[in-house]
Amino acid sequence: MNTSVAPMPAASIATTESTEPAIVMSRAEVRDGPAFRVLGFLSFSHFLNDMIQSLILAIYPLLKGEFSLSFVQIGLITLTYQITASLLQPLIGLYTDKHPQPRSLSFGMASTLCGLVLLAFAPSYGALLFAAALVGTGSSVFHPESSRIARMASGGKHGLAQSIFQVGGNAGSAAGPLLAAWIVIPHGQRSVGWFALAALLAIAVLWQVGTWYALHQPAFRAKAKVARETLPSLPRGKVAGAVVILLLLIFSKYFYMASITSYYTFYLIDKFGLSVQSAQYHLFVFLFAVAAGTLLGGPIGDRIGRKRVIWASILGVAPFTLVLPHVGLEVTTILTFVIGFVLASAFSAILVYAQELMPGKVGTVSGLFFGFAFGMGGIGAAVLGQLADTHGVAFVYRLCAYLPLIGLITALLPDVRAKKPG
Repeated sequence: MNTSVAPMPAASIATTESTEPAIVMSRAEVRDGPAFRVLGFLSFSHFLNDMIQSLILAIYPLLKGEFSLSFVQIGLITLTYQITASLLQPLIGLYTDKHPQPRSLSFGMASTLCGLVLLAFAPSYGALLFAAALVGTGSSVFHPESSRIARMASGGKHGLAQSIFQVGGNAGSAAGPLLAAWIVIPHGQRSVGWFALAALLAIAVLWQVGTWYALHQPAFRAKAKVARETLPSLPRGKVAGAVVILLLLIFSKYFYMASITSYYTFYLIDKFGLSVQSAQYHLFVFLFAVAAGTLLGGPIGDRIGRKRVIWASILGVAPFTLVLPHVGLEVTTILTFVIGFVLASAFSAILVYAQELMPGKVGTVSGLFFGFAFGMGGIGAAVLGQLADTHGVAFVYRLCAYLPLIGLITALLPDVRAKKPG
C-alpha cells in the first residue's frame, strides 16, 4: 500500500498542527534546519527499542542458570535475534525506498512487544529462540525506516541527525543491564513482562512520527533528487569497493562489540570474582560510554569529514584493546570506557558516508548496514561463545584485541563530497 501523500497547502498544515502539535511542523522549519522535535521522538523511540533488546543480553546469566545453557546456546540466542534482523533489514529498506510505509514503525514495534512477552514466560529454550526472532523482526523494521526519517529531519546536518538518533539506542542499550540488575535479576524471568509497557509507549510515539513522515515524504523525495545531482558520481566498481571496505570496518567493530555485550559479565565474574549484579554495573559503564561517544561521530563528521572520523574511531581503540586482557579490575573498567567511547563514534560516520556514496537509496543503505552490523554481532556472539567454551573467556579478549587493526583499510576509502554550486 502506497501511503505517501501529496503536498498539503498551508491551511491544511496549520490544521494538522492543531491536532498533532507535538510532532508536525511546517516545511519551512525542515528546510531551515534540523527538526529537533522529530529527532527527539526518534531518539526516544530508539531508546525504548534498544532498552528492550538489551534485556535479552543482560539476563543471559539468569537464563544460563534457569535453562542450564552452554555458552554456545547463549550465543545462538543472540545469533537468532541478530540474523533475523540482518536478513530482513536490507529487504525492508529496499522495498520502502520505492513504497514508503509511515505506519510500519508502529507495527514493527508490535512484533517486539510480542517477543518481549514471550521472553518473560518462555517455558523452554526453543521458546527463547522464537522470542528472540520476534524481537529481531521488530528491529528489522525499526532501524532502516527510523534512519530514513532521521535523514528527512536533519535539515542537511546528516551526521548530527544520525548521532541524535543513534544515541537514544545506545542509551537504551546502556539502561538495559541496569534495569536487569535492579528488576529482572532479583525478581526472575517473568519480571521481563513489565517492560511491555515501554513497548506500548514506543508504539504510540512512533504512530505520531509516522504522521509527520507521511506529510513530508514528497518534499524529501525532491531533496533526494537534488542530492543525486550535487554529489559526485563515482564509478560503480569504486562504489562497490568502498562498500566492501565499510562492511569490513563494521565487521571489526561489531565482532569486538559482541565480545563485550555478550561475554563481558562472564569475563568479570571469572577473572575478578564479581557477583552477577556487580558485573552488570560494569557492563553499564561500557554501554554508557558507547552512548556518550555516539554523540560525537556524526557532528564531527559534518565538520571535518566522515573518513577522518572512521579512521580515528576504529583504529584509535587498538592500543586500548591490546592492553585490556592484561590489567586489573580498575584499569579494565577505565579501558572499556575509553574503548566504548571512541569506538561508538564510528557507526554514524560510516552510515552517513554510505548514504552519500549511494544517494537516493537511504532505506537500502540503512537496511544493509544496520542488518550487516546486527548479523556480525550475532555471528560474533556465536563464534566467540564456541571459543569461550573451548578456550575460556579470557582467550576471547586476547584474540579480539587485534580486530581494530582492520581500521588501517580506511585509507583506501574515496572522498565523497558535494560538488560546489556553479
